Amino acid sequence: MDRLHLMAVLVAVAEEESFAGGARRLAMSPPAVTRAVAMLEEHLGVKLLNRTTRYVRVTEAGQRYVEDARRIIAEADAADEAAMGINGTPCGHLAITAPVLFGKLYVLPVIVEFLQSYPGICVSAVFLDRVVNLLEEGLDIGVRIGVLPDSSMKALRVGSVRRVVCASPAYLAHHGCPKTPLELPAHTLISVGTAVEWKFGQDPEVLTVKTAPRLTVTTNDAAIAAAIQGFGITRLLSYQCAPYLAANELATLLNGYEPAAMPIHILHRESRHANAKVRAFIDLLAVRLRTTPALQ
Repeated sequence: MDRLHLMAVLVAVAEEESFAGGARRLAMSPPAVTRAVAMLEEHLGVKLLNRTTRYVRVTEAGQRYVEDARRIIAEADAADEAAMGINGTPCGHLAITAPVLFGKLYVLPVIVEFLQSYPGICVSAVFLDRVVNLLEEGLDIGVRIGVLPDSSMKALRVGSVRRVVCASPAYLAHHGCPKTPLELPAHTLISVGTAVEWKFGQDPEVLTVKTAPRLTVTTNDAAIAAAIQGFGITRLLSYQCAPYLAANELATLLNGYEPAAMPIHILHRESRHANAKVRAFIDLLAVRLRTTPALQ
């Protein structure tokens, strides 16, 4: 019994939620896939999948086994690459994720530089403003802003960002500059998302200000555009407004009340065998981010 093959079949069926889907992914016949899963369940003495005529779902034991199987398969693939000498020259496919605006400003230029240096590499860039599970979504590298929860991911700190309040010089000249966060409700505010509380300061002296924004938008770009037009005061991460601060289109205020800076980490899936393409991209990205003044 080829245990690794059986694990790969189980993972394919679990991810496709279908024996037929798993068979198509692996270019196998559905009966062969069904036999492989049955062999694995018989070997373990545990039911891994619940089957009905409409769907296939992993059991509680199956969920844990599928997660372990993914990790083992990835370890085996990395070991194969190391043995074949692929670690010498980066090649193959690389999947990278980062927050949308951060990815556009700071990760995409590094991706282009990396692709120009290594013709054998192709990259999928997944820029999303949500927490992405690298393992579950099949991604190799992620950039995360904020304090990291405990996880099996390896993390490399490469910088930090601050949460800042800003407005255009024209708005401040016309409406004045608030001296404390408590003066903010008297001003025209622009909010990203639905949060109505802005927190200032650092533990143990945290000040919470309830806001009533006149404009609520869903993207940072929209908040920046409205602020630059002189409509009001908004709150952003420092990297998001850095180009506009440098161009004097925006100015920060209430700097003495800023919360603690948030770290920036590069994450990748844990492996004993360092994959050449992952290692090479992380090395390049770390150098570029650590030498970007707006991120330090």
